[in-house]
Amino acid sequence: MGSWKLKIRTKANWLRFAHAILAGTIAFASVAVRARRVDPQQSVDLSDGERIHRIETDVFSITLGEGESPLELNLLRLMELYKIPAVSVAVIDNYKIAWAKAYGVTEAGGTTPVTTHTLFQAGSISKPVTAAGALCLVERGKLSLDQDVNKKLVSWKVPENEFTQDQKVTLRRLMSHSAGLTVHGFPGYAAGQPIPTVVQVLNGEKPANTEPVRVFFVPGTKSIYSGGGITIEQLLMQDVTGKPFPALMDELVLGPIGMADSTYEQPLSPAREAFAASGTYISGSVVPGKRHVYPEMAAAGLWTTPTDLAKFAIEITLSKQNRSNRVLSQSMTREMLTPVSDHTALGFFVGIGDIPDAFGHGGADEGFQAQLIMLADSGHGAVVMADSDNGINFADFLIASIAKEYAWKSNPAKPSTFSILSLIAEARGTNVALAKFAELKKSGADQNEIDEFTLNGLGYQLLRGGHVDDAILVFKRNVAEYPNSWNPYDSLGEAYMHAGQKNLAIQNYEKSIALNPKNQNGIDFLKKLKQ
Repeated sequence: MGSWKLKIRTKANWLRFAHAILAGTIAFASVAVRARRVDPQQSVDLSDGERIHRIETDVFSITLGEGESPLELNLLRLMELYKIPAVSVAVIDNYKIAWAKAYGVTEAGGTTPVTTHTLFQAGSISKPVTAAGALCLVERGKLSLDQDVNKKLVSWKVPENEFTQDQKVTLRRLMSHSAGLTVHGFPGYAAGQPIPTVVQVLNGEKPANTEPVRVFFVPGTKSIYSGGGITIEQLLMQDVTGKPFPALMDELVLGPIGMADSTYEQPLSPAREAFAASGTYISGSVVPGKRHVYPEMAAAGLWTTPTDLAKFAIEITLSKQNRSNRVLSQSMTREMLTPVSDHTALGFFVGIGDIPDAFGHGGADEGFQAQLIMLADSGHGAVVMADSDNGINFADFLIASIAKEYAWKSNPAKPSTFSILSLIAEARGTNVALAKFAELKKSGADQNEIDEFTLNGLGYQLLRGGHVDDAILVFKRNVAEYPNSWNPYDSLGEAYMHAGQKNLAIQNYEKSIALNPKNQNGIDFLKKLKQ
């Protein structure tokens, strides 16, 4: 299923990864997100206690078709449906952490309660924290934003080619994914596997499990997400300081902000590991060995908590206003939050949901997902972390609930139609989800949301969760809805392949290739099936 991320529309302002963060703005006339309550894990005043209760009690509510009662979910039921063992959240109000709370246990099937100090892998939220460290080195004169990085790299150089003749790879372009570099993201290394050096990762040399990081279009001409580029940023920072990356980031960012529960150590030290959650697949099973190791620390290696990430978001916001400058000056922070290309700034995505002051990032490592959102002008924000590959879908629902409760001017992380349909499928069955799709399509809802990619995403979510027959049902519906599109046939072929129905898989791949002769994914699988 390595190809599934390529076949669903990703949310333009987040990674995508990683991580498959799906597009999202359903017409909220059909979705009612209301208010709620519960006792906090730590001491809060009465008003916060009431708000927590309202947020937790009614996270999501939606009407369904004839003969179906409305689907109404509280936080714990949502965790259960998504098979998420642990969730941790921090809410920011008026530029301060209003409250933080954790739910569940640190490992599926375990009994150890998660706390607000439990460590989660931040995935690509590692990138903006890294960017703050790199910009700190710029202000100290160690690095330049617009100089060819090869002038400062010592232990490795970006290989020159026809794309770098006139335009070079620079730090600004690395941080804004506009350096023209390959390798979108990293799968990490399972327990017991050999761990490559950073140079081996960049060269794609064993034991590295990704391709070499190389320039494949002219730097500065467009933005294409590249974790490979951020790994060059990591090496650059190490080369100019002579310090190990975890120690350097502790010195530049984590220590000054007071992020005491955060580290870029990969793997974790035994002392830290005792406080770490275990990753969980969509199926609810624990990642073998509990977690993957990421030598690509700058891109995906941060272990942290929502409280610490909230501190980071608040510091960046206050620094923009020149009210706190523990890491960066006001001018450098403003530059950090200025888009270089579309919504991509230096480390952060900005203008999320077309809200000018909204910035943030999503993250996904093996069995972990997280979401960070901050509204710089109003001082609102939230961080949600989960030890699950369903964490971002969950976070979007919870943040929508938080946004309503705290009267955000707008919510840049509304649950996508895909997320809503997948939740309906999990709670009430695939046929009910398909009926809701038909209702939304008939109602004239946003066609950017109600299209073949919506059903494709639902089908792959079911396929990843082991519901092969239901995935086939969804893909067959997609073929019926969009018979002239090659992609639904390709996806249906893949589902039949997983079901062991070789002949039907071949038929659908052949139809896909007939509609799109350039469908290399279908060509490759068809060749394997016929062999």
